[in-house]
Amino acid sequence: MKILDQYILRRFLYNFFSSFFILIVIFIFQGIWLFIDDLAGKGLGIVIIGKFIFYFIPTLIDKVLPLTVLLSSILTFGTFAENYEFAAMKASGISLQRGMRSLIVFVLFLGVVTFFFANNVIPKSEQKMFNLRRNIAKVKPAAAITEGVFSDFEGTGEGMNIKVEKKYGEQDRFLDNVIIHKKTKQNLNNTVIKAKGGELISSEESDIIQLVLKDGNYYEELMPRDAKERRKEPFAKADFETYTINIDISELNNQDLEEDQNITTNKMKNVSRLIKDIDSLRENNLEKVEAFSKNVVTRMGAFLPPPPVDSAKLKEKPPRQPLPSKIVKKMDSITSVDQLLDNLQQWEQLQVMKKAESEMGSIMSTVLAKKDELQSRYKFYNSHILSLHQKYALALSCIILFFVGAPLGAIIRKGGLGLPMVVAIILFLTYYFIGVFAGNYAKEGNIHPAIGAWLSTLIMLPLGISLTKRATADKGLFGFGHIIDGIKALFKRKKEATE
Repeated sequence: MKILDQYILRRFLYNFFSSFFILIVIFIFQGIWLFIDDLAGKGLGIVIIGKFIFYFIPTLIDKVLPLTVLLSSILTFGTFAENYEFAAMKASGISLQRGMRSLIVFVLFLGVVTFFFANNVIPKSEQKMFNLRRNIAKVKPAAAITEGVFSDFEGTGEGMNIKVEKKYGEQDRFLDNVIIHKKTKQNLNNTVIKAKGGELISSEESDIIQLVLKDGNYYEELMPRDAKERRKEPFAKADFETYTINIDISELNNQDLEEDQNITTNKMKNVSRLIKDIDSLRENNLEKVEAFSKNVVTRMGAFLPPPPVDSAKLKEKPPRQPLPSKIVKKMDSITSVDQLLDNLQQWEQLQVMKKAESEMGSIMSTVLAKKDELQSRYKFYNSHILSLHQKYALALSCIILFFVGAPLGAIIRKGGLGLPMVVAIILFLTYYFIGVFAGNYAKEGNIHPAIGAWLSTLIMLPLGISLTKRATADKGLFGFGHIIDGIKALFKRKKEATE
C-alpha cells in the first residue's frame, strides 16, 4: 500500500471510530430512556444493568453505522478539500477515485462485516435482551406490572392479570387504582377485583409475596354444577377495606436471568430462519384463506360444486331422454329472486327474508372477524420479508452512503464538526425516515416488503452517483448553469425558426 493510501485510510479510520464512539454513546443514552422504568429502582444491581446495556448496543448498529460512515466520509474529505490537500493531489495527477481506492476496499469489507452483524449478532442480541427483560419481570414482580395496561403475573401459578394506574415508592411497591382479573383452571376470567390502592410486601427469606389491597370491591361469577342453576348466572359480590392475596413465588427462586426462551419475533431470526419461516407462513396463510373461503361458500349455498362423476359407470348409464317441453318451461320459469318471492305467500316471504338476513348477518360478522385475523397474519408475514431484505439493505447502505459522503465532503470543502455534522444529520434523517415510513407501509401491505426495505437505499444510490460525478468534474453542489444554457439555446432556436 502506498504512502498516500495509508495516509487517507488512517485519517478516515480516526474519524470513523471517533464518530462511532460518540454516536453509540448518544444512542445508548437515548435508548436507555425507553427502558428506564424496567431498570430503575428494581434492585437489579450494576451487573444486570451492565448486561442489559451490553445486549442493547448491537441493536443500535442499524442506526449508528450508516450515520458513522456518512459523517466520517464527509469529515475526512471535507478536511482534505479545506486544507487544499485535494488540490495538491489533483495537481499531481491523482483523481478523486484514485484517492478513494483504499477507502473503497475498507467500505466493502465493512459491508461484509455489517451483514454478519445483521445476520448473527443483532438477532442474538435482540433475543438476549428480550429474555433478560422477561426474566427480570419474573424475579422482580413489581417490574412485571406496567402502568396503564393489563400485565400477566408470570411464573407464580396464580393465573392473574393486573392493571394499575400508577406505581410509586421504594421499588414501586405502592399501587394506585388496581384492577385484577383472576383466572380459573380453564383460563376464564370469572373473578374481578378492584381497589383504590395496594401494596406489594415481600421478604428475601419468604417464598410468599403479599398483595394487600385497600378499599375495594370483589366480584365473582359462580359456576354451579347444575345446568339449571347455571342458567340463572349466579354471582357473588362484596366490599372490603383490606384484602390480602398471597402469591407463591417458590418456583422463581432458581430463575436464571440468562435463560433463553423461544424465538418469537422476526428481529430475533437470521437469514436462514427467516427464509424457512417465510415459506411456512405463506403456505399457512394460503391454507387459512382457502379453508375460510370454502366455509363461506358452503354456508351461502350459492355456488354448489357439481356432483362427482364416476367414469366407470358413465358407459353403463343409458342416454338421457330429453325432458318434455312443459317441464323445461316450468323449471326455467323462475329467473330472479323477485319472481321466487312472488310465488310465495306473505308469511313465507317474511320467513325467507328473515332467514336470509340472519344468515347474511352471521356470515358478515364471521368475515369481519376473520379479516382482522388475516390482516394480523399477513402483517406478521410481511414483517418477516421486510427483516430479511433489511439485512442485505443495511450492508449495501453503508457502501452507498460512503459514495454520498466522500464526494459531498470534497464539494462543500469544510472540515470539523460544524457544517459536515449538519449536512450528515440532514441526509441521515432523510434516509432513516424514508426507511421508517416505507417499512410501516410494507408491514400494512400497502407496498411490497422488499420495496419497503430497499427504498431509502435506492433513493441514496442516484444521489451518490450524481455527487461523485460532480466532485470528479470540480463542480459545485448545485449547478444551474447547464439549465440556463439549455433555456437560452431553446429560445435561440425558436428565434431562428421565426426569422
